[in-house]
Amino acid sequence: MCTLPEATGSAPQEIDPSKENQLLFTYSVHWEESDIKWASRWDTYLTMSDVQIHWFSIINSVVVVFFLSGILSMIIIRTLRKDIANYNKEDDIEDTMEESGWKLVHGDVFRPPQYPMILSSLLGSGIQLFCMILIVIFVAMLGMLSPSSRGALMTTACFLFMFMGVFGGFFAGRLYRTLKGHRWKKGAFCTATLYPGVVFGICFVLNCFIWGKHSSGAVPFPTMVALLCMWFGISLPLVYLGYYFGFRKQPYDNPVRTNQIPRQIPEQRWYMNRFVGILMAGILPFGAMFIELFFIFSAIWENQFYYLFGFLFLVFIILVVSCSQISIVMVYFQLCAEDYRWWWRTFLVSGGSAFYVLIYAIFYFVNKLDIVEFIPSLLYFGYTALMVLSFWLLTGTIGFYAAYMFVRKIYAAVKID
Repeated sequence: MCTLPEATGSAPQEIDPSKENQLLFTYSVHWEESDIKWASRWDTYLTMSDVQIHWFSIINSVVVVFFLSGILSMIIIRTLRKDIANYNKEDDIEDTMEESGWKLVHGDVFRPPQYPMILSSLLGSGIQLFCMILIVIFVAMLGMLSPSSRGALMTTACFLFMFMGVFGGFFAGRLYRTLKGHRWKKGAFCTATLYPGVVFGICFVLNCFIWGKHSSGAVPFPTMVALLCMWFGISLPLVYLGYYFGFRKQPYDNPVRTNQIPRQIPEQRWYMNRFVGILMAGILPFGAMFIELFFIFSAIWENQFYYLFGFLFLVFIILVVSCSQISIVMVYFQLCAEDYRWWWRTFLVSGGSAFYVLIYAIFYFVNKLDIVEFIPSLLYFGYTALMVLSFWLLTGTIGFYAAYMFVRKIYAAVKID
């Protein structure tokens, strides 16, 4: 009964069962004029019915931040003022010498950590990510990245990450010099290749699996080459440029001198363990943003639209504030326990919320998604690993710089003989 249109005489198409046949299919379109303007046609898909949930999330997050601010103000205003007043009393020198606390480690608190090059490189990549995410969310909030232009958000993010290499290199170079590093060229290369190399490697391996399935979702090979050219043609030179100027600039001014001989660290309590710190520090920043995380996961894995960038911008600001605050609290407790090895620990502990993101991703996979095959599961966990790594770098960097500023401030306030 399948006939061709009138132009060819409406003859039926014969099918010969003994060989391959060619069939022609046609369709007709009936156009209806719409009163809705072109710019507003996406509104049907972008109107979110559950805005109340987002407001609830924001209020919840603000309460978390106020709770942290309360703890911080208690520590800084009451405890620190008392500490500094006691330490600065001229007549109680003997009492002060016997006292335990953060002043006792003043001669070691700025001792450079192990692997300063890797630390500064990771922090440089964290600064790069921070600048990129801040600008992308802000631009999207202003409505410049419409979902009608597919891939605009991802393209903008890639280009911005490349160009933010200047800032990443500058901060990494300056910190590397502060940590008594000398091989700036190697440090710059490490900054430009460590994190992007891991991301590119994971994406390339996942893409090979998608190519193997002949899927249309695979990134074409020319696009991969173009990304490589951008990485080595734009990002690498810009990181070197930033690193050169950062390394030449005056290093960060540490208020106290470092002793020649390292001080012995007393035995630490069980709750000062690094993993316990990660669990404690990660829960509050994660609690401040997990509702938005649910909507982002739905947008990535369930073909939903996510266009509430105003809410996302607010949540990002709250995340920055809560990460900074929790990092300051954790470094204060660590220094009070006379453990001066805070550089790496602060970076790891501040990124503790990434651990909860990983747990949530596994929960989401088990409860929300019906994925049973190997390659889709591999894609899910591969891309989740990238998200968790990036999130750890971002939150770890925010926490590290907040803690570094705090440590410099408190040691500048006490008189050191």
